[in-house]
Amino acid sequence: MLDIKFIRENPEAVKQACKNKNEKKADIDHILSLDTERRRLLTETEALRAEQNKASQEIAKVKKAGGDASDAIAGMKEVSNKVGDMTEMIRQVEEQLNTALLWVPNIPHESVPVGPDESANVTIREWGEKPSFSFEPAPHWDLGEKLGIIDLPRGAKVAGSGFFALKGQGARLSRALIQFMLDYHVKAGFTEVAVPFVSRSESMYGTGQLPKLAEDMYWLKDDDMYLIPTAEVPVTTLHREEILSEEELPKNYVAYTPCFRREAGAAGKDTRGILRVHQFDKVEMVKIVEPATSYKELEALVAQAEGLLKLLNVPFRTRVLATGDLSFSAAKCYDIEIWAAGVDKYLEVSSVSNYEDFQARRMNCRYRDKDKKVQFVHTLNGSGTALPRLMVALIENNQTENGEVIVPEVLRPYMDGCERIK
Repeated sequence: MLDIKFIRENPEAVKQACKNKNEKKADIDHILSLDTERRRLLTETEALRAEQNKASQEIAKVKKAGGDASDAIAGMKEVSNKVGDMTEMIRQVEEQLNTALLWVPNIPHESVPVGPDESANVTIREWGEKPSFSFEPAPHWDLGEKLGIIDLPRGAKVAGSGFFALKGQGARLSRALIQFMLDYHVKAGFTEVAVPFVSRSESMYGTGQLPKLAEDMYWLKDDDMYLIPTAEVPVTTLHREEILSEEELPKNYVAYTPCFRREAGAAGKDTRGILRVHQFDKVEMVKIVEPATSYKELEALVAQAEGLLKLLNVPFRTRVLATGDLSFSAAKCYDIEIWAAGVDKYLEVSSVSNYEDFQARRMNCRYRDKDKKVQFVHTLNGSGTALPRLMVALIENNQTENGEVIVPEVLRPYMDGCERIK
């Protein structure tokens, strides 16, 4: 959430940010109107309270002198009623203002390229050689069926389109990847946390998932709970409504969770295989840091995710997102996309974002600095990484002519030494 003072002092910059992010529901003029009305009501209420206090003092003097204070008391009651009415008006205006502010996106960092959509994203580096084959590489849905490791029909039978099942070495490969990634991040200094897979609405608002992405979420209406779309939600909001000490920062967390997304805005995209599904596993990194260090921490987070892919020997490219492709809450984001030979394209497996103090304001997470001043933290997160697209690349890139899949060396200890899936 943006500071209303910032919006008040920089209305044109905020409007331009909304335009650059393609955010049409943010009404800055309406917000400024509500802010003006709120401040007017506060000023009038303060004047009435001053009048109320003065009247109370006068009544006390009259009573002390033995006089009749009934008229003054009646007048004070009238003022008191006005104060009550004004207080209710302030509450209503503030409620409208806070609701309107929830639709205002974060301001893109000055280094973010301006562009309408993903076509304006900029590739900043590439790593690895794309695999070459003496045969036509098969897509993962054919390999998965032949090897008996991916079962699309039975997954759909259980939960419908967009769900899948893994079997045998497919399930084991998934589990091996999760454990390998957790170990990798913990060795780098991240603290592993196990968090709930459902979230209260406060946490969803706190990380900026709501109200913007409501249609993409699975909502448990009777409990007002949501199946989490990413571990970012529960991990980041572990410190909602807290004041941390400077000595506690930075906080580096890593967590495995399943993720649930309706993908309401992505109908018809990547319908074959397991490229776009409603439930998938992911290992997520979260950082809570001092503002001065957040962009250095962003680069470190990107390097952490890239390092994992290098160990798995998966070719990738890293791209900085343009304003039109940037998420609602992010100030800057890098996408890491891996090459998958069977589908012959790059697949996003990691988004690494700096939210600056946007999420911190929404969830009221602050810290006390060395001067004892309380200020908002900066939050960051990055996929480290997401399955099943990583599995897709590993299966397709490491296939052999006879239809087997070579297991990357770093994963073999997690699969009892298995070298090939066959």
